[in-house]
Formats: sequence, structure tokens, C-alpha cells
Amino acid sequence: MNIKMMGRFIAQIIAVEAVFVIPALLISVGYAEGPAIRAFLITIGIMLALAGLLYGLCRKAGKLFGAREGFACVGLSWIVMSLLGALPFVLCGQVKGYVNALFEIVSGFTTTGSSVISDVESLYRGILYWRSFSHWIGGMGVLVFLLAIVPGGKGAGFTMHLLRAESPGPDVGKLVPKMRQTAMILYVIYIVLTIINFLFLLAGNMNWLLALCTAFGTAGTGGFGVFNNSIAGASPYLQNVTTVFMFLFGINFSCYYLLLMGRLRSVWKDTELRMYVGLAVACVIALVVCIRPLYGSLGETVRHGAFQVSSIMTTTGYVTTDFDLWPSIAKAILVLLMIVGACAGSTGGGFKCIRVLLLFKILKRNIRQILNPQKVQVIRCNGKVVDEKVVSNINAYLAAYMIIVVLTTLVLSLDGFSLETNLSAALATFNNIGPGLGAVGPTCTFAGYSVLSKLVMILAMLAGRLEIFPILVLFSRSTWSRK
Repeated sequence: MNIKMMGRFIAQIIAVEAVFVIPALLISVGYAEGPAIRAFLITIGIMLALAGLLYGLCRKAGKLFGAREGFACVGLSWIVMSLLGALPFVLCGQVKGYVNALFEIVSGFTTTGSSVISDVESLYRGILYWRSFSHWIGGMGVLVFLLAIVPGGKGAGFTMHLLRAESPGPDVGKLVPKMRQTAMILYVIYIVLTIINFLFLLAGNMNWLLALCTAFGTAGTGGFGVFNNSIAGASPYLQNVTTVFMFLFGINFSCYYLLLMGRLRSVWKDTELRMYVGLAVACVIALVVCIRPLYGSLGETVRHGAFQVSSIMTTTGYVTTDFDLWPSIAKAILVLLMIVGACAGSTGGGFKCIRVLLLFKILKRNIRQILNPQKVQVIRCNGKVVDEKVVSNINAYLAAYMIIVVLTTLVLSLDGFSLETNLSAALATFNNIGPGLGAVGPTCTFAGYSVLSKLVMILAMLAGRLEIFPILVLFSRSTWSRK
């Protein structure tokens, strides 16, 4: 295990995080928010001091960097980043208790959107920005950002192990021959889409800071709202804009690259994209039928139905209405979408459409093998044979997914909430969605849970965002073994 190489890389992560805090500091200076200014200055000082100390201790690190270091480094980086990123909330006094602050920032970085803050509109503007910006940097990944701007290692091995550990999906490939260029392309597409979203929000007469924070939450599919009622009080135009962009950010970013390269046919034939679009359309139609009696017009019904499908499927978590009041069948559809999630290679969370698609293909192959044991059966996706390592990883991911959801639900049940509340809270945090049902519904917060439950949900959010294995590798004894 190359500890010094990991330490040097984490030092770079901390330094980058300190730079990210500066805009929040400047916003607080502009609004003359004294407590927030002090909180950000202290946080930046701690970050830079820690980064300098760690880099100094690890500056003579060796170049060897394998998969074990990559997965452990990603998990450790996200934990350290969260521990430090929570400081402004506590130091300014607007979030009581460090665990609550940690829950809030982890929910931000992992693009979950679950919150312990009931009065969002009372937050300092700088804190509001930092809270929402955490969605944006967590959506694509801070390590991907660092790989795009800092040549931290030689060859594809270093960058590939980090990118594979942080990027969502069962398999991570290159858009171009060099991984650093791939990371740069991903972030350029991400930034351009965010800017376009921001401009559309400004066109709806939204305040520039609120529009920027909303764009951050939409791009990162995070869901931290800038109003106490999320986005329910916004105009239909703003809600429709958010619906469209949430859906766009749930698409695999490689599809946008293929579009830029003029490969329209390849995008059209993408089976995951077809499933994503088809499932969304089918669920919107089903919801409109279910909730039509609750709203005055068909247009309003379609707007709410399409918004919630886009929000829940992409695991953004914005709400325009209290869907906890919807009929049971409508809530069941939303829970289904919580589990399925968006496309791999997007900023969305969940199990991912491609994994669901491949699970059906695996089931189909197993049935055929029972009927024809002597015949070799392969699984194809987008015209290519799926590697058996990918199939094995999907099966392992499904097993780990079920175990984590069950264990999280059991721990949350110690707090005395209903099964509906606890199960939806486990799904909402692990799938990085935000709101659940019952006591953690769209109009509620997670503040009522105990410290133990919040710590468990923090680990669930991290495991969900990093797709389980980096966290498991980080806490595995064999990872740190010298053998």
C-alpha cells in the first residue's frame, strides 16, 4: 500500500477544497455576514494548514499506484473532504452539533439532498452557496475535477484507478485515449450544461444567487432547495425548466460526447438511454392517471407528475408538491424509481438503468442455460458482448445493495419511526435521493433521527455515491495488509 502517494493526493484534494470555499467567503463578504465570514476564514486556514502538513510529509511518495490504492484513496478523500467541509456550518452557528453539520455536507457532496435544516431561507447567503455548491462538485466528482486540472501521476493506471473508483456505473471506459483528457471532456460538458441551465433560470426572473444555487442542485442532481418548500413556490416556467435539466443530467455524459462527434446513430441505439426515456415516459403517464383527481387541470397534473418522475428517477429530490399525499400506487411508482435511478456515467444515483437492464439479461441467460446446459450463452449490450467480470460485479453489487438497505433500515428502526419512514429513509439516503415518505417526506427533515442513525445514514450516502466498493475496500483489513 503506497500510503505516501495517497497522502499526497489527499493533500491536493484538501487544497482544492479550500479554493472552492473562497467564492462562498466572497459572497458572505458581499452580504456583510460576519459570523459566516469568520467561519469560512477559519475553515480555509485549517484546510490549507492540513494540506501543507500532509503534502510535506508525503512529498517523496513513490509512483506505484494500483487498484487497491485507488479505491481506498477515493473513499478516504471523500470522508476527509466531508469532515472539513462541515466546519462552516458549525462555526457560523447555523447548524447545531457537528454530526448534524456532517450529515448536511455529506448529503451535499453525495448529491443526496436529505437535510436536517428546516428553515433554509434563514441561512447566510454564503452558507447557502456552499451548501448548494457541494452538490455541483460532488455530482461529477472532486477527484475527476482534480484529474482534469492536475497531472498527478504517470500513465493511465493512476488516473484509471481513481476514475473507476469515483465514477458511477458497472464499467468505466475512456472517451479518448488519455484518461486526463476524458476527465476534462466530462467537466467541460458538465460546466456548459450548468451554464445553460443557469441562463434559463435567469430568464425566469430568478435572483442570480438563487438561480446559481438551483442550477448547482439540478446539475449535480442533488436537490438542496433555496426555499423552505423546495421549488414548489416557483413559477411553472421555472419548474418546467428544472424538470428538463434534471432529466438531461440523468443521461450518460458519453452520449453528449457522441452527439458532439456527430454519432447520432450510436446515441439512438444506446439501450440504456432507451430504457431511461421509456421508463420515464411510462411512469409519467401512470402518475398522471393516478393523481389526476388531485389537481385542477390536466396541464397542472402533467407538470407535477413529470417533475416528480424526473426528480426521483435522477435522484435529485426537488419537489413541487407533497407527493406523500398521493395514492399508494403513485408512491409505489416513486419508490420503484428511487431504486432504479438514472443512467450510469451521469450525475444521478440509484441502482442505475444499465444494471437493471443487465440483471434482466442475466436472468434470461440463466433460464436458457437451465434449458440448454451444453450451449454457451453470452450477454450482449449495445451490440457488444458483456465481459463476465462486469456480470460478476453486478451480482456482487446487488448483494451488497440489499444487505446495506436492510441493515440501514434495521438501525433506523431503533428510533421508533414507522417502517414506511425508515425504509424510505434508507432508500433515500443510500440512493442519494433526498426526501422519503412519512416522517421524512417532502415537507419534513431528517433532524428527528438519533446521532447513531445519522452516522449510519452518512455512511449509506457515501456508499451510495461511491457505488459501495470504495467504502468497503477502505474499511477492509486486507486493504491495509502488507501482504
